[in-house]
Amino acid sequence: MGDPILTFHGAARGVTGSCFRLETARGTVLVDCGMFQGSKTEKSLNYRPFPFDLAGVDAVILTHAHIDHSGLLPKLVKAGFAGPIHATPATVDLCGVMLPDSAHIQETEVEMLNRRNRRKGGEWLEPIYDGRDAEETLTRFRGQDLGAWFTVIPGVRARFWNAGHLLGSASVEVEVGDLRLLFSGDIGPDAKLLQPDPEGPEGLDYVICESTYGDVDRIDASAEARRASLRDEVKGAWREDGVLLIPTFAVERAQELIADLTTLMMAGELPFCPIHVDSPMAGKATAIFRRHAGELENGRALVEGLKDHHLRFTETVEQSRALADARGFHIILAASGMCEAGRIRHHLKNWLWREEATLLLVGYQAEATLGRLLQDGVRQVRIQGEEFPVRAKVRSIDLYSGHADGPELVQWMAERMPVRHGVFLVHGEEEAMAGMAARLAGLVPEERVVRPALDEGYALTRDGFVRQAQAAPPRLAPEQVARLDWHNDVSRLILDINEALRATPDERGRAVLIRRLRRALEEGEGLPPPRAPGRRRH
Repeated sequence: MGDPILTFHGAARGVTGSCFRLETARGTVLVDCGMFQGSKTEKSLNYRPFPFDLAGVDAVILTHAHIDHSGLLPKLVKAGFAGPIHATPATVDLCGVMLPDSAHIQETEVEMLNRRNRRKGGEWLEPIYDGRDAEETLTRFRGQDLGAWFTVIPGVRARFWNAGHLLGSASVEVEVGDLRLLFSGDIGPDAKLLQPDPEGPEGLDYVICESTYGDVDRIDASAEARRASLRDEVKGAWREDGVLLIPTFAVERAQELIADLTTLMMAGELPFCPIHVDSPMAGKATAIFRRHAGELENGRALVEGLKDHHLRFTETVEQSRALADARGFHIILAASGMCEAGRIRHHLKNWLWREEATLLLVGYQAEATLGRLLQDGVRQVRIQGEEFPVRAKVRSIDLYSGHADGPELVQWMAERMPVRHGVFLVHGEEEAMAGMAARLAGLVPEERVVRPALDEGYALTRDGFVRQAQAAPPRLAPEQVARLDWHNDVSRLILDINEALRATPDERGRAVLIRRLRRALEEGEGLPPPRAPGRRRH
């Protein structure tokens, strides 16, 4: 092999599944190996084989611990990967909590799904990986300090730069011979509560840059504006025997909210009330944040907030379920941040249909996730096969995002100049990437800005990039990434049918509606005949 080849196996025109494969003459390196989220079509990629030869992968560089960047590392190890995984020491610590938790969630949710499938005659599923795979993965980690060069494979060296997104998060500078590459990872905003501003080198050949909020301009993201916005939302949600549900990442976002909520209460800007952090992982992650408080901006505010006796961490399932009986206004922080998994789902089942509840979304909600559907104003949702009307207030604030907005990303890119050959925009939906590309017009010539599709590869030459012919079709076409799929359409149709039936006042009207629906279906092919009354399938 001559020139190195970079292939985009995730976070390509979408925001999850980050995975970039760098092939060189001396070996192959992955940058990140993350889990896909969103529609069932996208999430199915987590169960499919990797689109590359595992035997050829020699090492992994991990930008940070979030599951959309790290979540398939145990699958990689389960499939036979035996090389090192390089990450910052704080990322190593966080993965020690997050990967076993991810395995536990998968085992639990697959068990529940298999119970439903057994009743319905569906297929039996195996977890993507289990706790043993996660523990084995942790033995592969090698901690690397910020700013210190380390050898990845022969002929390739790398060093980490603070990315300001999460405790331990980093951009990765990679040298392959005389070529200099920079993988941004996720870039944090300037006003991040616990993180210093992002940094990086200048004078590069290629930059792989995230674009999550490439089309967004935040009006005022200062600490004062963030806390004032949170204060107003809590006051607006306050109801006797009501609740404020905040779906949150257990790592960083939960700690930021703890710091701000307790600061507001201690300053007298909010009345004191119970704050339940319903996530075993959040409790463990918070202990890691306490250990690394010296590396954090405003670490003292977090440490002080953790002393507040109104703050309560739940560990067991029984403690979590007991929150359904809590009286008086209270706040529940629970994972996951996009409502796709974790304990937030049973809190939603308990509260979404009640007018005295408020759901506050404080982070990015990817297309086709439950969080995005709620944010977009759906009136009914299906959770674990059950239907629920949405009577709770659904609110959003964007000031806790871990991602830089458009102007901040452009400023970060400006500080990396000159970039001689190309910028690859990743980790963004179509509108965000288009907005980011437009913003780069004054910095990088248009023909040097690329929005790669899933599984697309490029040779990185000394004269510019060259798109490679694909040996196999991509696992998903671009129009299937970061989009609602037919599963979402079916769920929406079922909800609409049930709502129409409930709104029909009598049995005769409902019978007419059902006949019309059946007639519409019979215009298609393969519809089974109606079952006789009382007959059951076995």
